[in-house]
Amino acid sequence: MLIIANALPPGEVRRVREALAKLPFLDGRSTAGEAARQVKANAQADKADPGVVALGLSVRALLERHELVAAYARPARWSGLLFSRYRPGNAYGPHNDNALIAAEGGGRMRTDLSFTLFLSDPETYDGGALLLDGLDGEREVRPLAGTVAIYATGVLHRVTPVTRGERLACVGWIQSQVRRADQRELLFDLARVQATQRAGEARLLLSKSVGDLLRMWAEP
Repeated sequence: MLIIANALPPGEVRRVREALAKLPFLDGRSTAGEAARQVKANAQADKADPGVVALGLSVRALLERHELVAAYARPARWSGLLFSRYRPGNAYGPHNDNALIAAEGGGRMRTDLSFTLFLSDPETYDGGALLLDGLDGEREVRPLAGTVAIYATGVLHRVTPVTRGERLACVGWIQSQVRRADQRELLFDLARVQATQRAGEARLLLSKSVGDLLRMWAEP
Protein backbone atom coordinates (compact mmCIF):
# COMPACT_ATOMS: atom_id res chain seq x y z
CA MET A 1 0.00 0.00 0.00
CA LEU A 2 1.10 3.55 -0.70
CA ILE A 3 -0.22 6.54 1.25
CA ILE A 4 0.29 9.95 -0.36
CA ALA A 5 -0.38 13.04 1.75
CA ASN A 6 -1.64 16.17 -0.02
CA ALA A 7 -2.51 14.25 -3.18
CA LEU A 8 -5.28 16.84 -3.39
CA PRO A 9 -4.23 20.33 -2.22
CA PRO A 10 -6.35 21.95 0.53
CA GLY A 11 -8.03 24.33 -1.91
CA GLU A 12 -9.11 21.43 -4.12
CA VAL A 13 -10.39 19.50 -1.11
CA ARG A 14 -12.56 22.48 -0.14
CA ARG A 15 -13.82 22.78 -3.72
CA VAL A 16 -14.82 19.10 -3.81
CA ARG A 17 -16.56 19.26 -0.44
CA GLU A 18 -18.49 22.39 -1.43
CA ALA A 19 -19.55 20.76 -4.69
CA LEU A 20 -20.69 17.57 -2.93
CA ALA A 21 -22.87 19.60 -0.56
CA LYS A 22 -24.98 20.63 -3.58
CA LEU A 23 -25.13 17.26 -5.36
CA PRO A 24 -27.69 14.44 -4.96
CA PHE A 25 -26.83 11.32 -2.92
CA LEU A 26 -28.39 7.84 -3.14
CA ASP A 27 -28.26 4.64 -1.10
CA GLY A 28 -24.68 3.37 -1.45
CA ARG A 29 -25.82 -0.23 -1.88
CA SER A 30 -26.79 0.60 -5.47
CA THR A 31 -23.12 0.55 -6.53
CA ALA A 32 -22.04 -2.55 -4.58
CA GLY A 33 -21.67 -6.13 -5.77
CA GLU A 34 -24.02 -8.79 -4.44
CA ALA A 35 -21.87 -9.79 -1.46
CA ALA A 36 -20.73 -6.26 -0.56
CA ARG A 37 -24.33 -5.02 -0.70
CA GLN A 38 -25.09 -7.04 2.42
CA VAL A 39 -22.54 -5.14 4.53
CA LYS A 40 -22.64 -1.67 2.99
CA ALA A 41 -24.43 1.19 4.74
CA ASN A 42 -23.55 4.62 3.40
CA ALA A 43 -24.67 7.16 0.81
CA GLN A 44 -23.11 7.77 -2.58
CA ALA A 45 -23.30 10.73 -4.92
CA ASP A 46 -25.58 9.88 -7.85
CA LYS A 47 -23.11 8.77 -10.52
CA ALA A 48 -25.70 9.52 -13.24
CA ASP A 49 -25.82 13.21 -12.27
CA PRO A 50 -23.80 15.41 -14.69
CA GLY A 51 -22.36 17.41 -11.80
CA VAL A 52 -21.09 14.25 -10.10
CA VAL A 53 -19.57 13.01 -13.37
CA ALA A 54 -17.79 16.33 -13.93
CA LEU A 55 -16.49 16.38 -10.36
CA GLY A 56 -15.13 12.86 -10.72
CA LEU A 57 -13.34 13.71 -13.94
CA SER A 58 -11.72 16.77 -12.37
CA VAL A 59 -10.48 14.78 -9.36
CA ARG A 60 -9.18 12.02 -11.59
CA ALA A 61 -7.27 14.55 -13.69
CA LEU A 62 -5.50 15.82 -10.57
CA LEU A 63 -4.59 12.30 -9.48
CA GLU A 64 -3.37 11.40 -12.96
CA ARG A 65 -0.94 14.32 -12.90
CA HIS A 66 0.50 13.40 -9.51
CA GLU A 67 4.03 12.03 -10.00
CA LEU A 68 3.83 9.43 -7.22
CA VAL A 69 0.47 8.10 -8.39
CA ALA A 70 1.81 7.75 -11.92
CA ALA A 71 5.05 6.06 -10.80
CA TYR A 72 3.38 3.67 -8.36
CA ALA A 73 0.22 2.68 -10.24
CA ARG A 74 1.32 3.04 -13.91
CA PRO A 75 -2.36 3.57 -14.86
CA ALA A 76 -3.68 2.20 -18.13
CA ARG A 77 -7.40 2.59 -17.38
CA TRP A 78 -9.47 4.19 -14.65
CA SER A 79 -12.94 3.46 -13.35
CA GLY A 80 -15.43 6.24 -12.87
CA LEU A 81 -14.91 7.72 -9.40
CA LEU A 82 -17.45 7.31 -6.60
CA PHE A 83 -18.04 9.83 -3.81
CA SER A 84 -19.19 8.27 -0.54
CA ARG A 85 -20.69 9.85 2.57
CA TYR A 86 -20.82 8.26 6.02
CA ARG A 87 -22.86 9.71 8.85
CA PRO A 88 -23.46 8.34 12.38
CA GLY A 89 -24.52 4.71 12.14
CA ASN A 90 -23.01 4.20 8.68
CA ALA A 91 -20.27 1.64 8.07
CA TYR A 92 -18.99 -0.78 5.42
CA GLY A 93 -18.34 -4.30 6.64
CA PRO A 94 -15.55 -6.63 5.47
CA HIS A 95 -15.53 -7.02 1.68
CA ASN A 96 -13.30 -7.23 -1.35
CA ASP A 97 -13.83 -5.29 -4.56
CA ASN A 98 -14.88 -6.80 -7.87
CA ALA A 99 -12.12 -8.10 -10.14
CA LEU A 100 -13.73 -6.66 -13.27
CA ILE A 101 -15.75 -3.45 -13.45
CA ALA A 102 -16.91 -0.84 -15.96
CA ALA A 103 -14.11 1.42 -17.16
CA GLU A 104 -14.39 5.17 -17.64
CA GLY A 105 -15.11 5.66 -21.33
CA GLY A 106 -16.74 2.25 -21.83
CA GLY A 107 -15.86 -1.42 -21.77
CA ARG A 108 -14.61 -3.53 -18.88
CA MET A 109 -11.35 -3.25 -16.97
CA ARG A 110 -9.32 -5.38 -14.58
CA THR A 111 -9.01 -3.90 -11.10
CA ASP A 112 -5.36 -4.12 -10.08
CA LEU A 113 -5.44 -1.28 -7.56
CA SER A 114 -8.10 0.38 -5.42
CA PHE A 115 -7.79 3.81 -3.88
CA THR A 116 -9.51 5.90 -1.23
CA LEU A 117 -9.09 9.67 -1.31
CA PHE A 118 -9.99 11.12 2.10
CA LEU A 119 -11.98 14.37 1.92
CA SER A 120 -12.86 15.01 5.59
CA ASP A 121 -10.40 16.10 8.26
CA PRO A 122 -10.18 13.40 10.95
CA GLU A 123 -11.03 15.75 13.81
CA THR A 124 -14.47 16.42 12.25
CA TYR A 125 -15.71 12.85 12.70
CA ASP A 126 -15.26 9.82 14.96
CA GLY A 127 -14.90 6.28 13.67
CA GLY A 128 -14.82 5.84 9.90
CA ALA A 129 -11.34 4.31 9.73
CA LEU A 130 -10.32 2.31 6.68
CA LEU A 131 -9.05 -1.08 7.90
CA LEU A 132 -7.12 -3.35 5.53
CA ASP A 133 -6.33 -6.99 6.25
CA GLY A 134 -2.76 -8.23 5.94
CA LEU A 135 -0.67 -11.19 7.03
CA ASP A 136 0.37 -9.17 10.08
CA GLY A 137 -3.20 -8.18 10.98
CA GLU A 138 -5.31 -5.13 10.21
CA ARG A 139 -3.81 -1.80 9.23
CA GLU A 140 -5.81 1.32 10.10
CA VAL A 141 -5.84 4.34 7.79
CA ARG A 142 -7.48 7.56 9.00
CA PRO A 143 -5.36 10.39 7.57
CA LEU A 144 -5.72 14.09 6.89
CA ALA A 145 -8.06 15.29 4.16
CA GLY A 146 -6.41 15.26 0.75
CA THR A 147 -4.54 12.01 1.43
CA VAL A 148 -4.95 9.08 -0.96
CA ALA A 149 -4.36 5.45 0.00
CA ILE A 150 -3.66 3.08 -2.92
CA TYR A 151 -3.79 -0.65 -2.23
CA ALA A 152 -4.14 -4.02 -3.96
CA THR A 153 -7.73 -4.57 -4.98
CA GLY A 154 -7.89 -8.13 -3.64
CA VAL A 155 -7.24 -7.06 -0.05
CA LEU A 156 -10.15 -7.52 2.36
CA HIS A 157 -11.05 -4.17 3.89
CA ARG A 158 -13.78 -2.37 5.79
CA VAL A 159 -14.82 1.04 7.10
CA THR A 160 -15.58 1.18 10.82
CA PRO A 161 -18.87 2.75 12.00
CA VAL A 162 -19.01 6.53 12.10
CA THR A 163 -20.24 7.71 15.50
CA ARG A 164 -19.96 11.50 15.06
CA GLY A 165 -19.79 13.96 12.20
CA GLU A 166 -19.50 13.18 8.51
CA ARG A 167 -16.86 11.22 6.60
CA LEU A 168 -16.52 12.06 2.90
CA ALA A 169 -14.29 10.08 0.57
CA CYS A 170 -13.69 9.42 -3.11
CA VAL A 171 -13.01 5.85 -4.21
CA GLY A 172 -11.96 4.33 -7.52
CA TRP A 173 -10.01 1.61 -9.29
CA ILE A 174 -7.04 1.43 -11.64
CA GLN A 175 -5.96 -1.09 -14.23
CA SER A 176 -2.20 -0.84 -14.38
CA GLN A 177 -0.01 -1.09 -17.46
CA VAL A 178 1.96 -3.61 -15.39
CA ARG A 179 -0.22 -6.43 -14.07
CA ARG A 180 2.15 -7.91 -11.46
CA ALA A 181 2.55 -6.13 -8.12
CA ASP A 182 6.20 -7.14 -7.66
CA GLN A 183 7.11 -5.69 -11.06
CA ARG A 184 5.27 -2.44 -10.28
CA GLU A 185 7.13 -2.21 -6.98
CA LEU A 186 10.50 -2.65 -8.68
CA LEU A 187 9.69 0.04 -11.23
CA PHE A 188 8.54 2.35 -8.44
CA ASP A 189 11.76 1.83 -6.51
CA LEU A 190 13.86 2.57 -9.58
CA ALA A 191 11.83 5.69 -10.34
CA ARG A 192 12.36 6.97 -6.78
CA VAL A 193 16.13 6.42 -7.04
CA GLN A 194 16.17 8.06 -10.47
CA ALA A 195 14.49 11.15 -9.04
CA THR A 196 17.39 11.62 -6.60
CA GLN A 197 20.04 11.61 -9.33
CA ARG A 198 21.39 14.67 -11.08
CA ALA A 199 21.68 14.70 -14.85
CA GLY A 200 24.45 12.37 -15.85
CA GLU A 201 25.35 8.79 -16.62
CA ALA A 202 23.67 7.27 -13.54
CA ARG A 203 20.34 8.97 -14.29
CA LEU A 204 20.54 7.95 -17.95
CA LEU A 205 21.22 4.31 -17.03
CA LEU A 206 18.30 4.28 -14.60
CA SER A 207 16.03 5.79 -17.25
CA LYS A 208 17.19 3.15 -19.73
CA SER A 209 16.54 0.35 -17.22
CA VAL A 210 13.02 1.58 -16.44
CA GLY A 211 12.27 1.84 -20.15
CA ASP A 212 13.63 -1.64 -20.87
CA LEU A 213 11.57 -3.16 -18.05
CA LEU A 214 8.42 -1.40 -19.22
CA ARG A 215 8.92 -2.83 -22.70
CA MET A 216 9.22 -6.30 -21.13
CA TRP A 217 6.27 -6.03 -18.74
CA ALA A 218 3.79 -3.39 -19.88
CA GLU A 219 0.54 -4.44 -21.52
CA PRO A 220 -1.02 -2.37 -24.31
